Amino acid sequence: METDLIITVVAGLLIAVGVAGIVVPVLPGSILILLSFLGWAIGVSSGAGWWSFAFGALFALTGLSASWVLTGRKLKQRQIPNRSVLIGLAAGIAGMFFIPVVGLIVGFAGGLLLSEFARQRSLPAAASSSWAALKATGLGLLVELGLALAAGTAWIIGVWIHFATR
Repeated sequence: METDLIITVVAGLLIAVGVAGIVVPVLPGSILILLSFLGWAIGVSSGAGWWSFAFGALFALTGLSASWVLTGRKLKQRQIPNRSVLIGLAAGIAGMFFIPVVGLIVGFAGGLLLSEFARQRSLPAAASSSWAALKATGLGLLVELGLALAAGTAWIIGVWIHFATR
């Protein structure tokens, strides 16, 4: 099998895992996508590879930054500490193992609510801040996912151009 083809298949699989990593936050999604682009560009050593890397890196880094900025800004506005989000994330990861399919979401929401209740000592206030954190996290995730898919599209276009012009 040709080296370019092997490198392309491996990069494509890693990009797909990176996109999945955005939805399932156990994997470093955008960072994996960025590294996959770099490895592919180095491996194929073509203009199409480097142009694809430039656009893909732009999309992946923008998605990663936008996710952090959108989520962080909303959490700061509502004065929700990072500790609550980290407890929610840990509960979400545990939930994946106990409740198939929806355990991540249920665990994250439940852990976030319990952490906020322990902090605020009021269920209505904890529910309000937890709901705001869930919306902020969801918006950040959607933006990052959309830009990761745009990066994947840039890679596919780069693959077409690379193999068409060899």
